[in-house]
Amino acid sequence: MDSRPGAGDRPPLRARLVGAAEYPARRFSQAPTATTLEQAADLVLLALADAGLTLADLDGLSVRGVYVSDQFLPATVAEYLGVRLRFGDAPDLGGATAAGMVWRAGAAIERGVADVVVCVYPGNYPPPAPDGDWRSFGASSYLPGSPQAEFEIPLGHLGQNVPYALIAQRYAHERGYDPRAMARLVVQQRRNACANPAAITFGQPVTEDDVLASRMIAPPLRLLEIVRPVRGGAAVVLASPAVAARTRSRPVELAGYGEGIATKSPHWARDLLDVPLREAAATAFAMAGVGPADVDAAQVYDCYTIAVLLALEAAGFCPAGEGMEFLRTRGFGPGGDFPLNTNGGQLGFGQAGGAGGMTHVVEGYRQAAGRCGHRQVPGCGTVFVSGNGGVMSEQVALVLRAAA
Repeated sequence: MDSRPGAGDRPPLRARLVGAAEYPARRFSQAPTATTLEQAADLVLLALADAGLTLADLDGLSVRGVYVSDQFLPATVAEYLGVRLRFGDAPDLGGATAAGMVWRAGAAIERGVADVVVCVYPGNYPPPAPDGDWRSFGASSYLPGSPQAEFEIPLGHLGQNVPYALIAQRYAHERGYDPRAMARLVVQQRRNACANPAAITFGQPVTEDDVLASRMIAPPLRLLEIVRPVRGGAAVVLASPAVAARTRSRPVELAGYGEGIATKSPHWARDLLDVPLREAAATAFAMAGVGPADVDAAQVYDCYTIAVLLALEAAGFCPAGEGMEFLRTRGFGPGGDFPLNTNGGQLGFGQAGGAGGMTHVVEGYRQAAGRCGHRQVPGCGTVFVSGNGGVMSEQVALVLRAAA
């Protein structure tokens, strides 16, 4: 008998990840070579081909980042590809969108709504903002009635660097802070990136002293602890077991998933260190029937070093308050005792806008499928993936497992 939460009123999880595509990271200063619609279509075709499927198999799309349109994104991409769909989705979870796409697509497949869904996110940032536009402020909204417009923009509380630094300062106050432990995290992720030719920092290792000597941006966060914007884009294919049986590579089961949403601004958080990934990860692990100790590799959303630290604690890989010791003592490479962000993560690979979160999904799928070549984690069967949107606001956890 299946004892997972909710298992009695639904069929077993059955969605599989069967293919992926990812553009190499390029400098953000390089002009785009195609529109975001063209990129989305290209990534869909590349991901399907990677799975050994064609457009004739496709009956679902989950899409974000197509900036040629403000709405109707699944229909816009479907029209461009010339396909008719049974499922369309366009989640809005910031950096957690990619992971959120995956579990929603998996749920659609589980319920028989679709058989093959591509989750696609082209990786260019929104067009440059005209003067006075909300993006000029680094805010999510400047419209009257928006909490940011009313309470944050007038006081200069904008962007991402300062709010994440606020969280890091709170962590230092309550649990202690070790800048060198944070620097060690960056060093190890850079080392992983140096094994990935697609990463923006390929061939650019750093030392702990390099990190600690980099420019202070918002105390205690330094330049090399903050994600680097790049151009890119990625997509993954999910399929039913029947379709997965005829795909090209080893399928990977979407074994568990969870989601948590808290406050848009840390101003309103009851506890800056109690992040919604705690509930999301617990749900995902319970659904998969495993725990943190069963994970062979983790792909953790890493826009800032403090985000990684809190995610490791919230997901249960180490107790609250022991994250710094975890960073000081564990090996994060493919051959280490805790393989983490094995493609370099966003701190090493780069963050291609909202597609940055898809970087973790793609790497998690490839590791569980045994497709990472020289950076493959030996015996990798279970992978934890997280997504993080806003300022620890919207978070998603996935558990991926190599299918039998």
